[in-house]
Amino acid sequence: MTFMDHLEELRWLLVRSTIVVLIMAMIIFFVSDYLFDEIVLAPLKPEFVTYGFFCDLAQQLNVSDICVTAKDFNFIIQNTDMEGQVNILVWMCIVGGFIAGFPYILWEFWKFISPALYEKERKGAKVFITVSSLLFFIGVLFGYYLITPMSVNFFATFTVSDLVKNQFNLDSYMSMLKTSLIACGLFFELPVIIYFLARLGLVTAELLRKTRRWSIVGILVVAAIVTPPDVVSQVIVSIPMIIIFEGSIVIAALVGKKKKAEELANT
Repeated sequence: MTFMDHLEELRWLLVRSTIVVLIMAMIIFFVSDYLFDEIVLAPLKPEFVTYGFFCDLAQQLNVSDICVTAKDFNFIIQNTDMEGQVNILVWMCIVGGFIAGFPYILWEFWKFISPALYEKERKGAKVFITVSSLLFFIGVLFGYYLITPMSVNFFATFTVSDLVKNQFNLDSYMSMLKTSLIACGLFFELPVIIYFLARLGLVTAELLRKTRRWSIVGILVVAAIVTPPDVVSQVIVSIPMIIIFEGSIVIAALVGKKKKAEELANT
């Protein structure tokens, strides 16, 4: 295939993926009332499951900073734009459609890159789609049950003065929610990305080990930004991210050993 043929194939990949996302978005639209009340806005309620987990953990660790009670939710979620709620509904459906249609997008991506792979690697399509989808959904759940509640907890209880009352815009909350879900979902794809980069020779386990110190510092900084200012919350968020990074190093090492074995077999 020529370069233009590849671009044409990529264009149709994006078109088909967009159609699937829109179809899933339309399906989500018909259950949007339930999704808004029971899922999207659930982290704004003090009875959300994560807050109960934080309080139980705080009791066991004898700390109080991470325990959230009903009095901490003394804020108002409001809409200030005429078309605000309509835009929020549309974007919620699109983001939900992207999350629900992500396995299909992966399948389209696999079809696009499969001609450049060996025959035995093409047979791993099911494994690739299954593992990648599982990692993405775990990342989305991580963002929903940990990052979002911790962010709500911090911003809802933070004040510069008792004279200032918190009244959050719905658009601001939705922006934080969708960023948390998509960013965490894509971050959990790191092992898959490292696998392909290692196969292409662009990343090695040695390189990742050399940058481990800085990577862990970066993870801790990110965890400190998205969590309340206490060590427990930072550790809860950073541990899964560090595990993902360390798993990527292991994957890069395995790929490197496999490449060396293949080179020896061909000589």
